[in-house]
Amino acid sequence: MERTFLLIKPDAVQRGLIGEIIARIERTGLKIVALKMIKPTKEQALKFYPSDKEWLISVANKSLTVYKQLGLDPKKDFGTDDPVEIGKIIKDWLAEFLASGPCVAMVIEGNRAVEVIRKIVGVTRPYEALPGTIRGDFSTDSPELANILKRPLRNLVHAADSKEAAEKEIKFWFKDDEIMNYKRADEGIIYGL
Repeated sequence: MERTFLLIKPDAVQRGLIGEIIARIERTGLKIVALKMIKPTKEQALKFYPSDKEWLISVANKSLTVYKQLGLDPKKDFGTDDPVEIGKIIKDWLAEFLASGPCVAMVIEGNRAVEVIRKIVGVTRPYEALPGTIRGDFSTDSPELANILKRPLRNLVHAADSKEAAEKEIKFWFKDDEIMNYKRADEGIIYGL
């Protein structure tokens, strides 16, 4: 079975959505094998998010695409239109936000866990997320509003986007002995085992 990582961010914790998010995960048949409440430091959060040029550009492009669609000038909000520099600014906002309050970190296990969790949470930009997803049901935030307010997108959760990222993120937040091995009562029905 595959494992993935999910982080419930401070906005979802403060809004009392922890139980709702966990319930949605468990209803799919996925199994939570590790869970803890954490309050990351800004330094931890900065280490959690990647720093490579490719990641910084991809983060910036999420905002720049919307700016282009709306005919907005990124220099007005960021002081630059360089994607790497914009990515660094957004990364700093993300780290500050994660450090602003408690988060809930979890390891989730099941068939195609990475892909299924990404579907449950919905696309990164909440205003584009479909109804029925966590982001689609509980947020309408957008990059342009976040950038104008000099803060990250408030999209409730972080979900690993690949098996490789999940592995790295799980190791970042959890020790091996914090991850449990158990059987759900319905695994035989779900997986035909």
